This record gives sequence, C-alpha cells and structure tokens, in this order.
Amino acid sequence: MSIKAFVIGHPINHSRSPLIHGRWLAEHGIDGSYEAIDVAPADLPTFFERLRAGEFAGGNVTIPHKEAVFALCDSIDPLARTIGAVNTLVVTNGQVAGSNTDYLGFLGNLDAGAPGWDKGTGPAIVLGAGGAARAILVALQSRDIPVVLLNRTVATAEKLARELGGAITPSALADFNALAGDARLVVNTSSVGMHGSRFEDIDLHRLPATALVTDIVYVPRTTPLLADAQARGLRTVDGLGMLLHQAVPGFAAWFGTRPSVTPDLRAAIEATLEH
Repeated sequence: MSIKAFVIGHPINHSRSPLIHGRWLAEHGIDGSYEAIDVAPADLPTFFERLRAGEFAGGNVTIPHKEAVFALCDSIDPLARTIGAVNTLVVTNGQVAGSNTDYLGFLGNLDAGAPGWDKGTGPAIVLGAGGAARAILVALQSRDIPVVLLNRTVATAEKLARELGGAITPSALADFNALAGDARLVVNTSSVGMHGSRFEDIDLHRLPATALVTDIVYVPRTTPLLADAQARGLRTVDGLGMLLHQAVPGFAAWFGTRPSVTPDLRAAIEATLEH
C-alpha cells in the first residue's frame, strides 16, 4: 500500500519540501507520495480528522500552523514544547504525535559543513530572539554550549533566556563588538540578510580567527553577514543545509528509511532558489 505524507501551510506553494522528499522516494524506490496541501487555519481540525482516520503516515507543518497544531496533537515531544513550535507529525494507530526537527536540522547542517565546530571553547553568539531563535538555543544547549543572546530589544532576549533557562546571557545587539572576542560561533536567527539587509554595526574583525559564522536565512544563500565573514577569512555555513537536514527524521519515521543529504540533493534545491 502506498504511504502518503504531506506538508501543510497557508500559503504553501513556496515549500521546497515536496522536491526534497520526492527525490528521496525515487532514490530509495519507495511506493509513497509527499504533497503540499494548503490548509486554512479554520480547516486544521478537519484535517486532523483525516490524519486520525489513517489517510497519511504523517507530515510537516509550516507557517502559520506551527503553534496552532499544539492543541490538536495527541502528544507533543518535550523539546517541541520547549521550542514552542511543531514542524513534524507522525500518525500511529490513529494518534498524532508532534515534534520539532529544526534543532536537529541546525546541528546536522553544522556537523556536515564544519565538522568539530562544537569542540572549541567560548560561547556562541546568537543574533535575534524571535521564534526561530528558540530551536537554535535548544540545539546549542544540547551540545552544552553557553550562549550570548543579542537582540535589539534586550527585554525580549531576557524573557527568552528566562523561559529556556541554562547558560544563556541576554544582552543588546549593540554589545556585539564588546562580546565577540572569545566567541566560537555566531548564528543569525533573525530575518536580517533577506532582501540584501545587513547588520550595520557588527565588526566581525572582533571575532577570533577560528570562529564559525552561520545564518538560518538561505535566500540568498550567501547573506551579507556570510559574505562579510568570508571576506574576513572566517569559516561559514549557509542556511540551506538546515532545511535539508531537518527533513531527514520525518522521512525516516514515515517511510522507514533514513535518507542522506547529498551534494546532488543540495544542487537540485539550490536550482529552485532565487540567486
């Protein structure tokens, strides 16, 4: 029997997930499908009835449903609850379990792009304290890496640090230059970098020569932050790999085979992105 999976969002046409999973299905010769389904917020409960009826093995959840599905799932992974968002659903015996693989995507991307990145000393500097930062902070905590969390509005960073606990030091974005001297990693979790926007007051020359700079924005793949880091001679990892690696656990759960993120897959997705 053909196994069906999906990604739901509203709108959903922009999603690259069907291309990613479609290539893996073909590569492994699996009798299955993965489709993008536009589900309006008001229609989410009805869609979950289809899930419990066994129509799908599971699927992905994207904007604007990552928080709304909390109330509809039968169980939520504790890390997804901490992150505050669900992006993966797995259906078993009519029960829908929600989890979040964004933190695994972040770690998988850095492990592949900069092996040993987590073996140094010094903190990670995380730029931005919005929704996307939560998964990154959980990922860094899972590797026991202390974090300096910088945000334009310090109160927002302070609130997030309190909610997550652990070794997170909130401060103002304007403090970057004073705090960069011993950082092992800089992560941009904000939307700065899209449409050519850039951080104006960040001096990457304050970072150690061994520092790694990464960005979760992947359109453009080389954001102004990454371009500046490369010009400074620092190692960089772009954000596209996070999209690819976060897809692996879901595919494995639905289709029973753990796929690989290959250069060919990356090239196929790159070809669909704006340059």
